[in-house]
Amino acid sequence: MMELDHVAVAGKDLAAAVAFCEAALGVPMGPGGQHARYGTHNRLIGLVPQMYLEAIAIDPDAPPPPDARWFGLDDFSGPARLDKWICRVRDIDAAIAALPMAGRRVDLDRDGLRWSMAVPEDGRLPFDGLFPALIQWHVPTPPGQSLPPSGLVLDRLTVAHPEAGHLQALLAPHLQAPLVRFEPAEAPRLSAGLTGPQGALRL
Repeated sequence: MMELDHVAVAGKDLAAAVAFCEAALGVPMGPGGQHARYGTHNRLIGLVPQMYLEAIAIDPDAPPPPDARWFGLDDFSGPARLDKWICRVRDIDAAIAALPMAGRRVDLDRDGLRWSMAVPEDGRLPFDGLFPALIQWHVPTPPGQSLPPSGLVLDRLTVAHPEAGHLQALLAPHLQAPLVRFEPAEAPRLSAGLTGPQGALRL
């Protein structure tokens, strides 16, 4: 089964992605790290229940990767925004066999974390980037469980797309994520509702 692991805000640079998160949430983002394989870097903040928010962007100081960057970051344009949702699976190979459009398996590590992800050859996830990225953690305590509490609770994640019904039907046999909603919309859009120390928030 696929369970919601984390959500990602992308930006033209990491400062823009972090600024967007902090302005919307009213709390500072925590530290992150570098992803040498894809030439990106991030910062994180924990969310209840046992999830997290990632701000991610191309690392200008990193060598370019040998192929397309994940999350479609090579093509990213416009203002920073909530752009991706990532679901954890217990067996990445079985998940890719069931949903081959998710991409190929790529094994990764950084700062003591080890994981595998499904990444399309061109870096672009289906459904205009709103197909969930798949991840399998190979550590006993992934970031969603180890990050310090932020006081932020993720209440819902809305996946809006012209083909929302098709995407929902495709994922339904595999997805166990009661916080995720699918809505038909003219333009693809990802949004999240949260509760923080000051009340209702929106990304």
